[in-house]
Amino acid sequence: MEVTIIFKIAAVGILVSILSQVLRHSGREEQAFLVSLAGLLITLYWVVPYIYQLFSDIEELFSL
Repeated sequence: MEVTIIFKIAAVGILVSILSQVLRHSGREEQAFLVSLAGLLITLYWVVPYIYQLFSDIEELFSL
């Protein structure tokens, strides 16, 4: 697993939390929710291939 994915996820988390707080304080709850949802989807898009690879490795390990 690459270490850069951890830094990418941390950067998205920080950016989403800052944007969400700014939007909530300005009274735009819906946009804050959409920003949070977009951050979650971006992170899942990056993480799903690693989860798939993990399950493939486990399946290969136990099929021996």
